[in-house]
Amino acid sequence: MAAEIVIVGAGAAGLLAAGFAAQRGLKVTVLEKTDRTAKKVRISGKGRCNVTNAMPIKDFPQFYPGNGRFLYGALYRFSNEDVMSLFRSLGVELKVERGQRVFPASDDAHEIANALERFARQSGARIRFGTRVQELIIRDGSVAGVVSSGPQGRIVNEAAAVVIASGGKSYPGTGSTGDGYHLAAQAGHTIVEPRPSLVPLKVVEEWPKELAGLTLKNVRLTFSYGDESISEFGDMMFAHFGLTGPIVLTASDMVAQWVAQGANRVECSLDLKPALTHEQLDRRLVRDFEVFSRKQFKNALDELLPKRMIPIMIKLSGIAPDKPVNQISREERLQFRDLLKQVPLTVSGTLPLAAAIVTAGGVAVDEVDPRTMESRLVKGLYFAGEVLDVHGVTGGFNLQAAFSTAYAAAQALTVEG
Repeated sequence: MAAEIVIVGAGAAGLLAAGFAAQRGLKVTVLEKTDRTAKKVRISGKGRCNVTNAMPIKDFPQFYPGNGRFLYGALYRFSNEDVMSLFRSLGVELKVERGQRVFPASDDAHEIANALERFARQSGARIRFGTRVQELIIRDGSVAGVVSSGPQGRIVNEAAAVVIASGGKSYPGTGSTGDGYHLAAQAGHTIVEPRPSLVPLKVVEEWPKELAGLTLKNVRLTFSYGDESISEFGDMMFAHFGLTGPIVLTASDMVAQWVAQGANRVECSLDLKPALTHEQLDRRLVRDFEVFSRKQFKNALDELLPKRMIPIMIKLSGIAPDKPVNQISREERLQFRDLLKQVPLTVSGTLPLAAAIVTAGGVAVDEVDPRTMESRLVKGLYFAGEVLDVHGVTGGFNLQAAFSTAYAAAQALTVEG
């Protein structure tokens, strides 16, 4: 007997939608093309899974540079408090860390993924693996099912409703290869060109390679292109290709937009001492140079900079590393102070979409009902999660969007007509 509801994709959004739809007594089948549920969840947050954020839900929309207003109602209908309550009911202990980020107390993303699968199955949903949905069946303006391929060959699933929750195009090894975009396009939907968001950045300079793996805490990065600029404060890390880490990923959304507009170089400035004004930093240097007045310049910076960064900063300063500190001129000291406040870097682009944490772009939200996540073009067709043109910054906001849109779809699903 054919399933009444078909959900495409057994990721975070698909599993949550399946669980809540099945709880309503609907017959639900989840079609997953890989061999495991929630593969992206299992590697998210460096394997820890930042499941949501504990800040007041009223503050959430501002953290979605991609169509946050579309999510407003969905976030309130299934909030961060609802997400946390659900996982606790599934036996997952949670904890709140810096920035109000919520993680499983076990620091194990598999616990979140397994809980989602358990929720779907125990609610009565069926999950079929190794089954790739290739096309929608649409009759008289309504979805009527899907055509898929799997171990048994070509399969036709008649359905009263279909939820596309197949993710974006980031981390394709987890199964997110853009299948949902093709299905939505078959239904006549506009697909906003997918681009990387929350993605590491490549730089022109060679010296960051020498610092690969070094994390800097409480620094400020400022990126500028033309008359626009963006500044982020927090932690970052150097990598062999350039820059990564929380503040880099957050700024990358705007940088990726500039690159999409044709920018092949984006100016970047790194402030290593953002808590100090230029005058305060100069007084600090004067004190340090007095204490280490008889040392060589290269041996006088251990209290000011991470050890691995000292040779790089000396080279950038143009001051001879062997120069005695008491011979450094006022002009040289001020130039070094300015360098500490504004280390120049040049961003040449982002890593590919496949390396992004999140895909920006996707199904145009003006063609989707924000109350129900139902297509405005085809009756009975719904969308949830990253397949939509919605994305947030780091901090648990993207998973929250997946859960909130999935819940909205699950509650709106009907087998009538």
